[in-house]
Amino acid sequence: MMPSERSPSVATPVQITVRHMGRSEALTARIRESADKLSEFYPRITNCRVVVEQQDRHKSQGRTYRASVVLRVPGEEIAATRDHDGDVYVAVRDAFASATRQLEDYARRERGDVKAHAAARLAEPSEE
Repeated sequence: MMPSERSPSVATPVQITVRHMGRSEALTARIRESADKLSEFYPRITNCRVVVEQQDRHKSQGRTYRASVVLRVPGEEIAATRDHDGDVYVAVRDAFASATRQLEDYARRERGDVKAHAAARLAEPSEE
């Protein structure tokens, strides 16, 4: 199937907040692209909030950026925050990578693919 022939999917609502820096169309597009990838992996995301900000730092340390991603999924909230010196795109990439790993863990738990640890099973009281 050609990409243009795909059935339209419902996009995850994405709220983007930019603080202490200029808003960039390229950055907004990168954030939306990353959020769309998450919703392709797990379509039951109900909300995605992204905050990107330039941190106040001492002049000699240069610019530091923080990116925070908060996802709402049924019964849980997944949050990831990453800082990076000098490159806002790296901070965004790393925050979405962390959110992706947490979303994968959530999906495994929801499917029942996660097994109980042996120590947890040993700690359970036995009926004797």
